[in-house]
Amino acid sequence: MLKEKGFYRGINLGGWLSQCDYSDTHLNCFITEPDFAKIASWGLDHVRIPVDYNILENEDGTYKNEGFNIIAGALALCKKYHLNMVLDLHKTAGFSFDNYSENEHGFFESEHLQERFYRLWEEIAQHFGTYSDCVAFELLNEVTDKSYITVWNQVVYKCIDRIRRIAPNTLIMVGSYGNNSVDAVKDLDAPFDDKVIYNMHCYEPLKFTHQGAYWTDQINQEERFCFAESGCTPAFFDTIFSSAIQKAQENHTELYCGEYGVIDIVSPEDTLAWYQTIHSVFEKHGIAHCAWSYKDMDFGLSDNRLDIVREELIKNL
Repeated sequence: MLKEKGFYRGINLGGWLSQCDYSDTHLNCFITEPDFAKIASWGLDHVRIPVDYNILENEDGTYKNEGFNIIAGALALCKKYHLNMVLDLHKTAGFSFDNYSENEHGFFESEHLQERFYRLWEEIAQHFGTYSDCVAFELLNEVTDKSYITVWNQVVYKCIDRIRRIAPNTLIMVGSYGNNSVDAVKDLDAPFDDKVIYNMHCYEPLKFTHQGAYWTDQINQEERFCFAESGCTPAFFDTIFSSAIQKAQENHTELYCGEYGVIDIVSPEDTLAWYQTIHSVFEKHGIAHCAWSYKDMDFGLSDNRLDIVREELIKNL
């Protein structure tokens, strides 16, 4: 379904409407029309656009027309260049995946914040639900703690139920805890309907893809690994994807890997090798995928450092 609908090979526009300084200069200049043209020239079929709630909402929960207008402008450019869009709510009032630099908390304990989340998605659906042929929704980026899963499954059901009253045909991506961990897909409830897709992220092995990253305590920041030392093989990814694949098959849905990538500390040659390996397994199992990220953000795939492998790399996005 995702391949036929044009949500199979994509790239993230990370750092544009999320994880940014929110200045007018940034919002108007970080991603512009030539970027959409370049992405289309790479042969990709969609972009994933992470959006923080404060792009769309004021602190009192009222909505910002200027934020919705930015997304509408992005959609117009997607249409011009024959790209589809996954609209990803990257953080919501009371929750952020990023404990390193964000101060959002309380969402999973607060019915008030959950209601605000539902209303925001209803507003998004009012604006973009009629574009179900080219826009998909991703409810929330990277739920963190496993302890949230019971509440999260309940929130997912209630939110989709309310979206469906406005946007009955829009594809909706749902990820699990552990920052959209592959292993956690198995603990998601059955999809609300046949247009709900299981979402996962894959930066495995983290010691290779995130080496030197200052924002995580899950690795030794001083260690460095080349691809040959990483343990990455097709069999490695077959194994870690297996439970998610099984869960999707059991519930008659598909898998979408909404983020995967390699930090810019890694050499271009090793970056290419990792992409070739994980891509071979995506293709083997028909897993739709969206690379992180188009530019900058420590993972930029359009950055000059990758020019020497650009042609081959594009084949593996």
